[in-house]
Amino acid sequence: MEDLKISKKKPSYTISEKLSNYLAEYNRNSEIPIFYDDLLRFQGSIVVYDKDDNDTLWVRVYYNDYEREEIEMSLKKVYAILHSDGNEDAHPFLKVDAIDFCTFGNSKPFRIKIRNVLNDNFTYFYVKKADASRVYGLELEHMLSPSNLNFLVYKNTLIEEHISGIPGDVFIKTILPNCSKSEKAQIAKEFVKFNERCMIRLLGDMRSYNYVITPTHDFDHVVYKIRAIDFDQQSYEGKFNIYRPQFFKENFEMVQMVSNTLKKLSINQYKTEERSILVKRMKSFNDRIAHLISCMTEDTISKVENIDMLKKDIYKYSRDKKFLKCKSMGQILKCGLEFLTTNYENVNPLKIRV
Repeated sequence: MEDLKISKKKPSYTISEKLSNYLAEYNRNSEIPIFYDDLLRFQGSIVVYDKDDNDTLWVRVYYNDYEREEIEMSLKKVYAILHSDGNEDAHPFLKVDAIDFCTFGNSKPFRIKIRNVLNDNFTYFYVKKADASRVYGLELEHMLSPSNLNFLVYKNTLIEEHISGIPGDVFIKTILPNCSKSEKAQIAKEFVKFNERCMIRLLGDMRSYNYVITPTHDFDHVVYKIRAIDFDQQSYEGKFNIYRPQFFKENFEMVQMVSNTLKKLSINQYKTEERSILVKRMKSFNDRIAHLISCMTEDTISKVENIDMLKKDIYKYSRDKKFLKCKSMGQILKCGLEFLTTNYENVNPLKIRV
């Protein structure tokens, strides 16, 4: 499978005033006591290895004693704002176990591990530079995917909750080969739907390490779901196939599994189901998603040449001339969602046959 090439250094786009007002209206914009740049003042670091002694591409960072206490207290406050509206009653029971920094990729995030000392339960959250395209990606994921997302934006800093699951590349290598035939069929179905969802909402670069597989035990079997975890490439690239996970070589085993376990009629059925449920999700967030798309249509989150390339690619796919008139990535996404609504709002599930 030929590898898709994407821009290695996507620029970071500032949060516009209109987007900032949107975030404030929907309680995404909250004052926090620490910024991304504050965490960059670490004095040393060590490499973080996984249980098999492989380099994770994360480093554990350390701060001067006179700064560490203030930084850790601020991070506890951020955790409280993210998870409990800023209630500080739990602060004495919280401990910052680790602050890790990732040098790989565009966002260069900090990963914060917070532990409750009373019971040793722990969780993570991330501190990143606020980038408009990533914020649009998070909001679209919150509204158009099966799972909600919790995040905060304040000035140039983005706080994201951790999305738990088995990294896709790890799952494909270590777990997928041992799955039963019925499990593989269920995972194949989810990959078809995931592929369709990413394409429609223009979420790019969904290689296996940019999504997770979440297993859930349901009666006598395990149900697998696929969730995106990286939203850096929301509506930026010009190649349409960048927004279709099936075309990345890292997903070859998943694509092969779909081909081996599902018939073409089933694949078409699952595509139609996903398109129809996306329309239902849009209707449930009607005013909110319209407000977000309004911000996006006026925003600059990509290059002109990418916009021109993408609208022509999508026109070839859809044959809808509205795409050719688009002047921004937001307008392309708006046309795509309108196309979806027009064609799939009133699909009758009884007419879908396997």
